[in-house]
Amino acid sequence: MTYIASSLEPYEDTEALKERVRELEIQNAKLKEAVAKDKRLKPYQIELLKLQRHLEREHIPMIVLFEGRDASGKGGTIRRITRFMNEKRYRVVALGKPTEEQQTQWYFQKYVERFPTGGEMVLFDRSWYNRALVEPVFGFCTKKQYRDFIRGVTGFEKDLVRQGTVLVKLYFSVDKNIQAKRFSHRTNDPLRQWKLSEIDLQAQESWDDFTEMKHRMIERTSSGPAPWTIIRANSKSQARVNAMKVILNAVEYADRDPRVDFSVDPEVVLSGRQELARMDEERDRLGRPRL
Repeated sequence: MTYIASSLEPYEDTEALKERVRELEIQNAKLKEAVAKDKRLKPYQIELLKLQRHLEREHIPMIVLFEGRDASGKGGTIRRITRFMNEKRYRVVALGKPTEEQQTQWYFQKYVERFPTGGEMVLFDRSWYNRALVEPVFGFCTKKQYRDFIRGVTGFEKDLVRQGTVLVKLYFSVDKNIQAKRFSHRTNDPLRQWKLSEIDLQAQESWDDFTEMKHRMIERTSSGPAPWTIIRANSKSQARVNAMKVILNAVEYADRDPRVDFSVDPEVVLSGRQELARMDEERDRLGRPRL
């Protein structure tokens, strides 16, 4: 009977052992590839520490919103942005279903309660834009609540920026087939199955509805003081490094390393207007009416 070093489970024949070795080799190759991709992020993670120090020194509050479809890579990007940051000067906020008390409050109140103080950065893993995307698609808000949000959010954000908060709004965009592939991976990976929710399971069926609400959101809520920046996230590694660059470019801070390339990839980072044009062109190509 044969045993493999990484497991105490016996292998009855040589072929089973060879198959297990092949599986481990594939896993090892994927791990090496992931490590190599993350190594590319190090210069920007160092710059993020400099940004943190600048915010603290100048008492500047900063908010970064991460929006996008399920499995678009928001969580993985947040983890890499914060990996080496000073834990005392940043927070990641991911709010769950509103409580009965919160449902009776001003919609923005639960978010405002978690806003940064001067010198602090808060990263919202989904934000008040739930009301522009997830809630109307899945019937979690009324039409009036949606209309009130769309009418009020730009003024809310303009006041926020006017009073000194740096606001960065990132939307992670993926293609339908990429989302399906990532969902399949989650389903088959015991370490990622916890990420799947009932909403995730409906995401593919509701793809077109979500697309319509995304178009409306970008069109109506991207303003001069608080524009949307679109991150094309079919490649997670490209999305991560370019999201870091967008955040770093949002603030003029001291001691930037002149050897670091802060320019974003125009194929990955789009303005709201560019994304709307891309979406319209895609609908034209498919013979569908524009939104």
